[in-house]
Amino acid sequence: MNRFRTWFALCVSIGALVAGGGAAAAGKAASAGSEGAKAPAPSEPIKVEKAKGADAYTVSETYEKAGKLEKKTVIVRGKVVKVSRGIMGKNWVHLRDGSGESGKGTNNLVVTTQDVPKVGDVVTAKGILYKDKDFGAGYKYKVIVEEATVKP
Repeated sequence: MNRFRTWFALCVSIGALVAGGGAAAAGKAASAGSEGAKAPAPSEPIKVEKAKGADAYTVSETYEKAGKLEKKTVIVRGKVVKVSRGIMGKNWVHLRDGSGESGKGTNNLVVTTQDVPKVGDVVTAKGILYKDKDFGAGYKYKVIVEEATVKP
């Protein structure tokens, strides 16, 4: 198999797994990109108090200040609304704190970590913020926090 076909097969497999499909679906599904990685709509309003400290931000503030915060440490407190485990050697955690707008996509922050919080937990994530991160295969994030520690 040539490199492009191998790369494409890997991207489609990752897309299927992120979208919730199993290994059997990987060969049949086209990648939805980061659209397929969105967290579900909350069944009730979320309101989480902002983390404390100089590096603390709300979810919406990470989007508003992304240019200033790029490649800097940030601390965000939020409710875990989705966890995708073991993708590209990381766990992908979606946090919401009640700030931001769902229509603009500024209400959901994706955090990559080795920790495994449970959906519904309120946690504090500390990691490096990146803006306009493109993982290929349609997986683009306006804002993402990587290499984070996630603690209750």
